[in-house]
Amino acid sequence: MNFVPFELFGERMRDFISRSAGSFHPHHEPERDADSEFNALAIELFKLQYDSVSPYRTWCESQGVKPSSVSHWSQIPAIPTAAFKDLELTCLPIEQRHAVFHSSGTTRHRPSRHWHNSMSLGLYEASLLAWFQPHLLPEHGREKSCSLRWLALTPPPNLAPRSSLVHMLGTVISRFGPGKAVFAGRPAADNAWLLDIDSACAMLDEAEVENAPVCILTTAFHCVELASNLAERNKRIRLPLGSRLMETGGYKGRSREISKRELHDMVWDRLGITAEYSVSEYGMTELSSQAYDWVAGKIRRSSSGVSHETARCFRFPPWARIQVISPETSRPVSHGETGFLRIFDLANVCSVMAVQTDDLVILRNHGFDFLGRKAGSEPRGCSLMAK
Repeated sequence: MNFVPFELFGERMRDFISRSAGSFHPHHEPERDADSEFNALAIELFKLQYDSVSPYRTWCESQGVKPSSVSHWSQIPAIPTAAFKDLELTCLPIEQRHAVFHSSGTTRHRPSRHWHNSMSLGLYEASLLAWFQPHLLPEHGREKSCSLRWLALTPPPNLAPRSSLVHMLGTVISRFGPGKAVFAGRPAADNAWLLDIDSACAMLDEAEVENAPVCILTTAFHCVELASNLAERNKRIRLPLGSRLMETGGYKGRSREISKRELHDMVWDRLGITAEYSVSEYGMTELSSQAYDWVAGKIRRSSSGVSHETARCFRFPPWARIQVISPETSRPVSHGETGFLRIFDLANVCSVMAVQTDDLVILRNHGFDFLGRKAGSEPRGCSLMAK
């Protein structure tokens, strides 16, 4: 296979990501020129993937869609995330598969797989860094390091090389360091993640004493585990102003479900991080881009005081688009309606850009509220790694 067209497309995507991230504003709609460029890039990438990813081409044919019949990105067939478990959805020959990410889960679960070579992994990292910075580090420049210390409640990258989340956190810490960094997790024999509470507390105690802001990066489950353990110890840590939290994933039956407000209250009570500095992330192994629901430190004021929940809404970067699809009609729903989330991610150059999830969401102005997964779907997500 001639890989040159993918390399050339990857170079153009890097430029598109850089330009799009530079004009970020949390509430602005995509500009018409950017939307037109996205559409052209999406159609071009669809043709490349249709021609080069055989299982995806078969799927498109079953839907009666060919590149010649597509004039808008919304017409590109989205393949279900479950297909990443059984099919090799990649244009990369075996000898070019330099890395593979597996979806989260223990050895009891069959994982999704997403292969990368050096080009696609570099694009994945460019995408994640460009969208992480304006949401978690908005006061820092895109090309600057920051003085934050970092606590990841996961294993380090060398102990979890197939986790896209761990690779993401390692990339972020390497890029935006050079503050102290601790990975307070380790893998168990069944691939679940164990949290080293003592290591996490030692790092947080030191940061409190030295008045050093910390960025905590964690799954929702391990965030609750840390806060609950502090409560059991009758311990409160007051991290300095500027400390922040990024949490991702749900609870997957491993603890009681708690609302976002309850989680924020626990984090404030036990760690001293306010809701304004708590940001949720939405991502998955099958994608190369992530969505965030908030900008750290942003305050939304109303006549009754400060409100946080009304403005929270997951948004993907300008190099991705979403549709919310009706379970009954399989057609896009209107604003405020519920359906299944479909994502078109231009950073997914070497696999499939259009992915259909089993996640139920509510469509909000170019974003979405996450409700949960379709009944009967196999549990997934990084909180499955908790033990």
